Amino acid sequence: MTQSTDRWSPPVRDPDDDTPRLECGVFGIFDVEDAAGMTALGLHALQHRGQEACGIAAFDGQRFHTERHMGHVGDAFGGGGLSDRLPGRFAIGHTRYSTAGGSFIRNVQPMFADLESGGVALAHNGNLTNFLTLREQLVAEGAIFQSTSDSEVILHLIARSRKANLVERFTDALARIEGGYALVALTNKKMIGVRDPLGIRPLVLGDLDGKAVLASETCALDMIGARFVRDIEHGEMVVIDQNGVRSLRPFPAAQARPCIFEYVYFARPDSVVNGRSVYDVRKRMGRRLAMETPADVDVVVPVPDSGVPAALGFAQEAGLPFEMGIIRNHYVGRTFIQPTQGQRELGVRMKLSPNRSVLAGKRVMLIDDSIVRGTNSVRVVRMVREAGAKEVHLRSASPPIMWPDYYGIDMPDRDKLLAANNSVAEIAKILNVDSMGYLSVDGLYWAMEAGSRDAENPQFTDHYFTGDYPTRLLDREIAEGRNEAVERQLSFLVDA
Repeated sequence: MTQSTDRWSPPVRDPDDDTPRLECGVFGIFDVEDAAGMTALGLHALQHRGQEACGIAAFDGQRFHTERHMGHVGDAFGGGGLSDRLPGRFAIGHTRYSTAGGSFIRNVQPMFADLESGGVALAHNGNLTNFLTLREQLVAEGAIFQSTSDSEVILHLIARSRKANLVERFTDALARIEGGYALVALTNKKMIGVRDPLGIRPLVLGDLDGKAVLASETCALDMIGARFVRDIEHGEMVVIDQNGVRSLRPFPAAQARPCIFEYVYFARPDSVVNGRSVYDVRKRMGRRLAMETPADVDVVVPVPDSGVPAALGFAQEAGLPFEMGIIRNHYVGRTFIQPTQGQRELGVRMKLSPNRSVLAGKRVMLIDDSIVRGTNSVRVVRMVREAGAKEVHLRSASPPIMWPDYYGIDMPDRDKLLAANNSVAEIAKILNVDSMGYLSVDGLYWAMEAGSRDAENPQFTDHYFTGDYPTRLLDREIAEGRNEAVERQLSFLVDA
């Protein structure tokens, strides 16, 4: 049985925001005092992974209790009385930006279902590439959906499995899903963590005074004082109960291909992902960028905040001064983002302000983590020029983003990606910079200390730059097939 509190307030977004939309963060903790409070702290550390909504499901030994909210973790769970609202020693949580499904409270996780064998709460980071296909099949078989999220598909598959126990049912459901994902589930007696067969999405195991913790990143373990134990391996399921942690291998063996964009943008710089310090990797990206695309400039300036480590690496390698020429205001909420173009321009200035004493009269090298559509870059370059910069050069610490993502990152379609439709020289003109440069794909692999990219057997999921998707994209293939069929029909009618 579950008690649920769903509070709604509409999210406000900037439609011109150029940053890749964040994925999601998951957290779970087993058998500790005030598990919901610990989960709220863990989610706070993972806030960067999803700022649209958040939720916690707790189990008190008798019943499940859930709360789901639109908005930030601190606003939702920062007040008093959390242990009274969400009692129990077992809890999982989720912080979200929607990729599959829309921005509605019904899609906020963790999702809960009462099954024959007991309750199951599920939190999911990633995206199922056969979600629509599975959903259509389940609806045809009589399933009734309460949301438009791909996470609910997994619950339906678990519920319909004929296997003997819940772990086997979970395994049975996993055999039917495709894509990149990390899952944390809570049942009456167990906590379960799963990482997709290629390890595209991250998941780590921690220990808090002998009690197991699961989280998307190590920074969440640091937040609650837990010790990092290890990464959950690609294709691994861990089952946690009062007897400890048990490891299962529900998938056929495959080579790991973790998401390289975690290091470029998503993960917090103080996290360690798949054994690599995100901060160190980003500094190395900047170092290699300075080697590959040098320029005669006076000062290196990061586009805050994610461009800071790469800019440090660039400045150190090039022997140039590093300065905070752009200051970010961390206290501007999303409510300041207004719908008109003129007000949005003012909103950018509220978030980012030029440091004129650094920029005026200087040849400035701007370092950004990545460039998607270029809308943010246009504004930042204009701001720096208006602050008196003599020249403005721009470097991206990632390779050109040429292809969209289908594994939990909300990127525009290919026709809206700046680098997919323009040469580097054309991009320089569009952004009004004196020179433009990108890190190479091999340079990114160098920063990962992984040698050069093996085209036959890539070490990472890097389709954003290469178009080499690590799994089939069933929903997209079906949609493209339908579109082609419609086009053939229309062509036939025109010819007739």
